[in-house]
Amino acid sequence: MRAVVQRVSRAAVSAGGTEIAAIGRGVMILLGVAEGDNEEDVSWLAGKIARMRIFADETQAMNRSVVEAGGEALVVSQFTLQASTRKGNRPSFIAAARPETAEPLYESFAERLSQEIGKPVSTGRFGADMQVSLVNDGPVTIVIDSRLRE
Repeated sequence: MRAVVQRVSRAAVSAGGTEIAAIGRGVMILLGVAEGDNEEDVSWLAGKIARMRIFADETQAMNRSVVEAGGEALVVSQFTLQASTRKGNRPSFIAAARPETAEPLYESFAERLSQEIGKPVSTGRFGADMQVSLVNDGPVTIVIDSRLRE
């Protein structure tokens, strides 16, 4: 499971020309589910993101988590995070989980993250053509892969 975590001052996602979710200060997470990912990946990644210290404290050092900062979270599914670009110029998405596997794990991730941060998590619409807008604060962007944990 791969996530791109961005610290934002605001973020929103639209589908079909209608805004379906929006947050203020917090984290915008693009989530790509790979074949073979499971609930252990969900639990580890949600906990890692909830505890990640990427928000400023009173000295402006990145010492606070999204929980400590009172931030929000928006999660958007993005299978293209599992792209392989090793051969040729056309990305291969063979490593991405099929929708019948990926959607329940995506939903589980949003639920687990909500438990971890203690508030509802906003989400995009799985499998939809979406438009995402955000203001990256910092900019702070971090890529996390559950298969690269030690």
